[in-house]
Amino acid sequence: MSTVTRSLTADLRRLFPAGQVLDSVEDRTLYAYDGTSIKALPELVVMVRGVGEVSTLLRFASDHEVPVVPRGAGTGLSGGSVPAEGGIALVLAGMRSIKEIDAGSMVAVVEPGVITGVFQKTVEDAGMFYPPDPASLNYCTLGGNVAENAGGPHGVKYGVTKDYVLGLEVALPSGDVVRLGGKQIKNVTGYNLVQLFVGSEGTLGVITEITLRLLPKPPAKKTMLAIFDRLDDAATAVAGIMGGGVIPATLEIMDQRSINCVEDYLKLGLPRDAEAILLIEVDGMPAAVEAEAEVIDRICREKGVRSFQVAKNKQEEDSLWKARRSISPAISAARPSKIGEDISVPRSAIPAMVREIQRIAKEFDLPIVIFGHAGDGNLHPNILTDRRDHKEMERVEQAIAAIFEASVRLGGTLSGEHGIGLSKRPYFDLAVTPATVKLMADIKRAVDPKNILNPGKIWRA
Repeated sequence: MSTVTRSLTADLRRLFPAGQVLDSVEDRTLYAYDGTSIKALPELVVMVRGVGEVSTLLRFASDHEVPVVPRGAGTGLSGGSVPAEGGIALVLAGMRSIKEIDAGSMVAVVEPGVITGVFQKTVEDAGMFYPPDPASLNYCTLGGNVAENAGGPHGVKYGVTKDYVLGLEVALPSGDVVRLGGKQIKNVTGYNLVQLFVGSEGTLGVITEITLRLLPKPPAKKTMLAIFDRLDDAATAVAGIMGGGVIPATLEIMDQRSINCVEDYLKLGLPRDAEAILLIEVDGMPAAVEAEAEVIDRICREKGVRSFQVAKNKQEEDSLWKARRSISPAISAARPSKIGEDISVPRSAIPAMVREIQRIAKEFDLPIVIFGHAGDGNLHPNILTDRRDHKEMERVEQAIAAIFEASVRLGGTLSGEHGIGLSKRPYFDLAVTPATVKLMADIKRAVDPKNILNPGKIWRA
């Protein structure tokens, strides 16, 4: 790959309006990182405002064999939007139009830079519901959500981003633009190319428009907090709830370390001596919500719950969710560094995976916080550490490998919603066979023969 020379920069400035091609160190530094500690400077930043500009840039990059790394808000947690091989950071955050909300078809058409939380509120104001809710929903973009197949607490009942993407407009590495899928719910006309691009981490094409499926807004919901003296009992209760005939809208777990970190951070009155809490929400028709809440209460009591609380109003609901949404900043304040992982196991393996993480924490003498979307098997073990302590970081790397090995051994995989990017690339072969890697590489070469789009991500070329 060639680098972006001064002459190429001048050429790009002639192609784009003033102020959209940036090359100062300050500007490049803004787009050198994501939500991880991984950092690499792009050689150039190009801000785009529409599909035509995306196509123009990709044709230019293809002609000159310059790497292009698409990015939205940069909130990713795998290094996926870090320009590891330099080149051009293609910033899509300015494409933030909600083009259409079609209430009759229950779909919306949006540009990739729309903030997820803004979209959710707009949809709810129209009486509908868009379930995917990553923790960074107030900052992350829908294009990034699609590229990473983002999830969130609602995944247990409603699924993740891929379950709502009906259609895409995609600019290919050549600069050609294709439209895939559309507003129709059913579509088996040829290969399912829409889902090929969902979760592809910007390695196959640049998403320039998204058609999303919407749902009716649930008329009622209940939020519950279950406190357990033993983490293993909480994990077993998760399996019991999922096997008890109820599918909660959310089913979140927090271990004792995360409880205490949040309590240090916010002083919410959480029980510091409890080994775990479950945050559970059910939604739907009022009668069904009442019945499901009673079933969950009964199962939690059978599994040894210390106390079971039902939020009485919106204020209490918001207070409970504030604790869950604040885990990441709270544990960030506990030690100089945190390594946040994202594993996914079958629901039935949650108790065993929790025990494995506890064992690994003890074996490597490391504080590991356990929280996550327990209802769909997606756990987020976070290692609290100090990157300046090189000996400790050696143990951290060993613990990360052990966590991934345990997840795969229990029938799981390396990521449920953060993607592979750069951070998990060294472990990719644990979960994916050589034949599967070859198939992915063949697809990449067919779509991007010059390897200009987000090179070096997911697996080692």
